[in-house]
Amino acid sequence: MGLKKQGLVVGATALLTVAVALAGAELHPSKSWAGFRQSPKELVDEVWQVIDREYVDATFNGQDWRAVRREFLSKTYTTPDQAYTAAREMLEKLNDPYTRFMDPEQFRSMQIETSGELTGVGITITQDEKTKDITVVSPVEGSPAAEAGILAKDIILKIDNKPTKGMDLNEAVGMIRGQVNTKVTLTIKRGNETFDRVLTRARIEIHPVKASIRQTPNGPIGYIRLVQFSSNAAGEMRNAIREQEKQGVTGFILDLRSNPGGLLFSSAEIARMFLPQGTIVSTINRQGEADRLRAGRGFLTDKPLVVLIDGGSASASEILAGALQDNKRAVLVGTKSFGKGLVQSVQPVGEGSGMAVTIAKYYTPSGRDINKKGIEPDVEVKITEAQRESLTRDDIATPKDPQYAKALSILNQEVLAQQKQAQKPAPASSTP
Repeated sequence: MGLKKQGLVVGATALLTVAVALAGAELHPSKSWAGFRQSPKELVDEVWQVIDREYVDATFNGQDWRAVRREFLSKTYTTPDQAYTAAREMLEKLNDPYTRFMDPEQFRSMQIETSGELTGVGITITQDEKTKDITVVSPVEGSPAAEAGILAKDIILKIDNKPTKGMDLNEAVGMIRGQVNTKVTLTIKRGNETFDRVLTRARIEIHPVKASIRQTPNGPIGYIRLVQFSSNAAGEMRNAIREQEKQGVTGFILDLRSNPGGLLFSSAEIARMFLPQGTIVSTINRQGEADRLRAGRGFLTDKPLVVLIDGGSASASEILAGALQDNKRAVLVGTKSFGKGLVQSVQPVGEGSGMAVTIAKYYTPSGRDINKKGIEPDVEVKITEAQRESLTRDDIATPKDPQYAKALSILNQEVLAQQKQAQKPAPASSTP
C-alpha cells in the first residue's frame, strides 16, 4: 500500500479534538450550501462508494455493504440535511467511531482549526467502541480543560445538562465548542465519582514542542515535551534536539504523556531523529498489502533516551513509543498507553462535506497490534488519585512528579553507564 504523505492521520482527526488543529490532513476549501449542485442521493452514494473502495475491513464489520446501499438508495432525499443524516446512519452500521461523516459546517470547522485559529476548551475526545461513552483522551496542556482538572479516561455524562447517551461524537464536539469567553458545563464520571466542571472557552495556542535543559550530577539532560504530532512538530523537535546537543546534554527525556496523536508521517520523522536504522511502523490495508516506514535518514542523536507515556498517549504517540521500545532505543516509563492502532484518511465528499475513513491498521516493528491493548511501559509508575490531586501544573516534570522522577533516575543510570563505557581503554592491537 502506498501511503500518501498528506491526509493520513492516526490521532487527532480520528479522536475529534475540541479546539485542537487537525493539521496536515488533505483538506479542500468547502463550498456554501447554496452551491450544492450534487443531488442529495448522489452524496449518499458517494459516501457508500468511498467505504466500499477504501475501508480497512473487507467484511465491513459483518455488514452486507451492498444491501446497505440498496437500503439507503431506495429512499428519497429532497434536501442536503436529509442526505447528511442518511450518510451518518449508514456509517453507524460499521460500528467504527473513527469513520464518520462531516457536514459542511463541521468540515469547515476542521479547516479553520487547521489554520491555527483555535477556540474551545482544549480536550481530545473519542467514543468508546463498546459502551459508546464520550471519553476524554487527553486535555491540551494549559487549556481550560487542563486547568479545570479534566483527565484522560474521564467520561463525559452530560454537556450543559444534556445527557451524552445516544449522542454521536460530532454532536458532542459541536456542543463543547463555542465562542471565546462563553461557558460550558461538563458532567464528568471518574471511577465511582461524578462531578461538574464549568469551563470558559478560550483561544488556544498550541506549540507542539516544549524543551528545556535540566541540570543533574552527571551533566545536563534535555527534557522535551511533545503535545501533539502536528505538521510542524518534526521541525520543532529537530530544532530542540540540535539546540540541546549544542548545550552538551548527556541524555534526553521525551514526554509523550497526554499526547493524543496526529499525523503518521510526523511520528515517523521524529522516530528517525533517534533511530539510525530499523523499522518504525508497518501499516496493512484490507488487501493485506503492507507499507513499512523505516529509519535511515535524519538521525540526530544516540544519547540515552527515556520516554514517558500514560493512558492519554494515543496513536502517533504509540507509534513513536513502540518504535523506540521495539528497537531497544529507549526505556519507556509510566503507565499503559491508550491503545489506538488504526489509520484514517480524511477526504472531501459532495459539495463541501468531508469524511474520515479507517483505511489501515498499524503494527509496531516487532509485529504488535496495540489497538485496544496499548503499549506497556518497561517500568510502570502509577500516579494515585491523591498524588494527582496534590500535583499542580508547575509540579509536572519536576521531582514532585513521580513518573518524571523515575524517568530521571533511570536516565542518570543510563548516562553513567555510557560514560563508564566510554572511559574504558580500547583493547591493545597486535601484529602477528
